[in-house]
Amino acid sequence: MIRVLIADDQGMVRSGFSILLNAQPDIHVVGEAVDGKEAVARAAELRPDVVLMDVRMPVMDGLAATRIITAGEAAPKVLVLTTFDLDDYVYEALRSGASGFLLKDASASELSDAVRVVARGDALLAPVVTRRLIAEFARMGAPRGPDGRLAEGLTERESEVLGLVARGMSNAEIAAELVLAEQTVKTHVGRILMKLELRDRTQAVVYAYETGLVRPGG
Repeated sequence: MIRVLIADDQGMVRSGFSILLNAQPDIHVVGEAVDGKEAVARAAELRPDVVLMDVRMPVMDGLAATRIITAGEAAPKVLVLTTFDLDDYVYEALRSGASGFLLKDASASELSDAVRVVARGDALLAPVVTRRLIAEFARMGAPRGPDGRLAEGLTERESEVLGLVARGMSNAEIAAELVLAEQTVKTHVGRILMKLELRDRTQAVVYAYETGLVRPGG
């Protein structure tokens, strides 16, 4: 059972998402929060697997709340609720620790699928979001490594896999590209995340661009 916390200052959004998610046999909404500060407190109290996080909320916004929630050990995954007019938040949300994005007008199946995807540690980056993210890296210019980590600890194959992950490819697509078994690719991804101390594939995408392993348009 996937435990979900919904953080949004709009009551109708919280209620609607709760109804849709609780209708799924493998998902249970364990709580709600009306702002970022309450989301932080409720996440610590309820220990959900996934937090649906709105960006624009009073008291504390979703980005600040995401940074706090994802900083702890065994932190839940954060799925950011967004609309097309929030492009400026895409990059910062990823840097804050979000595992993906979901449009507020998502259908019931899209919502439940998104929760399942991030719960199992995969990235949820729709092609349109990935394009905006890469455009943002291109706008910023030179790559940067905020904590000084380098990809030198990876094997040549792991670096190759990381580069393909950063281009948004799934394990199956990477397996086909490198002529490997899908399970082998999954093992490589797991080792990459462990070596680089990254939470999930979304963070791996950010890391790959920031360190210059992959360059926009490359």
